[in-house]
Amino acid sequence: MHDHAHHFHYNRAFRWGVSLNVFYVIVEAAFGFQIGSLALLSDAGHNLGDVLGLLLAWSGHALSQIPPSSKRTYGYQSATILAALFNALILLMATGGIVWEAIGRFQEPSVPDSMTVIAVASVGVVVNLVTTLLFVQKHYHDHDLNIRGAFLHMAADTGVSLGVVIGGIVIYYTGWTLVDPILSLLIAGLILWGTWGLLIESVNMAMQAVPQSIDLNAVAAALQSDPGVIEVHDLHVWAMSTTNIALTAHVIRPDSEGDADYLKNISRLLHNEFNIRHTTIQIDRDAEAVGCRVHSACNTFGETAAESLSD
Repeated sequence: MHDHAHHFHYNRAFRWGVSLNVFYVIVEAAFGFQIGSLALLSDAGHNLGDVLGLLLAWSGHALSQIPPSSKRTYGYQSATILAALFNALILLMATGGIVWEAIGRFQEPSVPDSMTVIAVASVGVVVNLVTTLLFVQKHYHDHDLNIRGAFLHMAADTGVSLGVVIGGIVIYYTGWTLVDPILSLLIAGLILWGTWGLLIESVNMAMQAVPQSIDLNAVAAALQSDPGVIEVHDLHVWAMSTTNIALTAHVIRPDSEGDADYLKNISRLLHNEFNIRHTTIQIDRDAEAVGCRVHSACNTFGETAAESLSD
């Protein structure tokens, strides 16, 4: 029941977010063309990218709920990682388009109807703020990179729309038309700043790097916290999705007594301390681990590693 309610809230947030932003993109683009405002057009283009981004994030979340099968034993959990990665790429391409148009407007500045810019962008502030609030709690509660992408897009848009309002006010009172392309460049910088971290983290996840939230040495120390464990090797931690972290490891326990209790306790500890939900641990006796330790691809944790190799 909890999972069903959880996914229902996600779907509702995406549904409202997409609907509100599609409506605003149509309104903003129409007025932007009518009065020749690059600030409105560039913001509309960015909002269209955010609609696509929301749809990608929504699709990734929906695909991740499909249960595993004999062909895909992990299901489609990695779809959330791909959605976050494509979201970042879409935003970067939108940034390039905004910069290109802004440079052209420096050469041929336009004189938009500033009052129309103010009115339309003010609607955007409200729309983007409401959409941001739909995702803010989920972003901080679930630490989901896929949701973080949606949250960052909408939070940035709120600031961007506010900036367009300010630009319209400046043009109305001063007549300084260059503020329009200048604001567009500021919009591009804001998008780039908010997107870069999302891009790097999603690429790392796609490459099965250790998640940013995980300290591998701390995980190894947790695995060795049981007095019966003398060494940990072949330790790997990676993201199966933007919310599900997996671990595989070999541990050396010379004494077989208490193996079952160790596995149960360490799985609980890894889940509670590191949010690692999928754990596979192979228990080795000392002789069985030598074959792994002589290979450079095997990472070893423990004081006995150097002694074993020197022997």
